[in-house]
Amino acid sequence: MKKTVLLILALTTSFVLGFFFNKIIAKQANNISKAKNDTDKTKKVTGVGGIFFKCKDPGKMKEWYKTHLGLNTDQYGTNFEWRQGADSTKKGFTQWSPFMDTTTYFAPSTKDFMINYRVENLTTLVEELKKEGVIIADKMEIFEYGKFIHIIDLEGNKVELWEPNDIEYDKFPGGRTK
Repeated sequence: MKKTVLLILALTTSFVLGFFFNKIIAKQANNISKAKNDTDKTKKVTGVGGIFFKCKDPGKMKEWYKTHLGLNTDQYGTNFEWRQGADSTKKGFTQWSPFMDTTTYFAPSTKDFMINYRVENLTTLVEELKKEGVIIADKMEIFEYGKFIHIIDLEGNKVELWEPNDIEYDKFPGGRTK
């Protein structure tokens, strides 16, 4: 009888300890997974914020696109309005802008284009990029319509990162192609 009681006690203890160890390990795995997902969220690019390119005559280029492709251009180019996938009640924008071929705005890149990516939480993203050794080309600039910073990619392309404030951006008058 003593052996049966000891066996039941041993099995019960093993079961209880196994249950608690399983809970602890599952919680730790969940925390690791959550931390990884939080880091992944930091790096989330939510869309293309702009396409910028060099040309000989931006005025003529904007007029050509207006005449032949229907872009509603202004002094900066145009921006495309769209609805955000995560929340279709919110607007998003992508800027299209030709620059003079002599611009230094794309420097230190020697390429004739620059892409602007829309991102979430730019401050946190920049800290992560610094830790990863990504070249940060300048200091963050903050405007009412968002935060901006430039990085340099693997092949020396200057890339603009933008944490948009679409509500304020929507208030700007000017060319908009819908």
